[in-house]
Amino acid sequence: MTRAAHRSTTRSTAPLAARATVIGALGELLLTLGVLLGLFLVWQLWWTDVEGQRVQAQVVEDLGWAGPPPTEDAGPVERTDPAPVMDVPAHGVTFATLQVPRWGGEPSPISQGTTKRDILDRLGIGHYDGTAMPGGIGNFAVAGHRTTYGKPFNRVEELQIGDALVVRTESTWYVYRVTSTEVVPPSAVEVIDPVPEAPGAVPTVAQMTMTTCHPLFSARERFIVHSQLESWLPVSEGTPTALDAVDPSEDGA
Repeated sequence: MTRAAHRSTTRSTAPLAARATVIGALGELLLTLGVLLGLFLVWQLWWTDVEGQRVQAQVVEDLGWAGPPPTEDAGPVERTDPAPVMDVPAHGVTFATLQVPRWGGEPSPISQGTTKRDILDRLGIGHYDGTAMPGGIGNFAVAGHRTTYGKPFNRVEELQIGDALVVRTESTWYVYRVTSTEVVPPSAVEVIDPVPEAPGAVPTVAQMTMTTCHPLFSARERFIVHSQLESWLPVSEGTPTALDAVDPSEDGA
C-alpha cells in the first residue's frame, strides 16, 4: 500500500471509531437511565405503598381507642336524630377512621388537611379544611390516593349506590350510604361545597364526599363519591350493623 493510500485509510476510519465511541457511551447512558427509571418506578409504585400502609396502620394503632363493648342479642340501637359533631382539630391531627365494608373494613386514618407531603403522602386520607366535620350538616369532604402511598381509595370504583361508609371518631360511629358517583375535571371544586355542585345553597342534611385521582396512574380527572348520613351510634354502645357485612376475605383484594 502506498503512503498516500495509508493516510487516506486512516482518515476514513477515524470518524467511524469516534462515532462508535459516542454510540457506545450513549448506549451505556441510556442503560443507566433505564435502570434508574426502573428503580424509581419500584419505589413509587411499590415501596411507597408498603411504607404508607405501615405508617397508616401505626397511626390507627396509636389512636389507642378501646374497642366497643359486648352488646346484647338485640344489638345496639342506631340513631337518626341530630348527631354529635366534634370541633375542628389542628392541621395534621388524626381524628377519625374510615371503614368500608365492600373493601373489607380495615380502618384507614383520617387527618386534618389535604396537603400532599405531610397528609396525603404520609397519613392517608385528608379532610378538606372548611368542610363539615363527621355527622355535621353540610359536606364532610375527604381526599386520598388511588395509587402509591398506601392508596386508601384504590378500590373506589367498586363502590355502589347504597354501600356503607363508616366513619369513627373517638366517641362516635357515623354511617354514611353512597348516593352517587361521578367523574369530573380537577377544576370542579364545587363537588366539596356544603351542598355539592350547588354553590351558595344552604345545606339541610349531613353528607360526605370522597375525592381521588382518575383514572388509575393519572391525575387527569377526579373520581367523586357522594354519600349521606344514615345513622350514628355512640362507640360506648357497640358497633354499627353496617360493619356486620364485612367479609375478611375481601380485605386487601
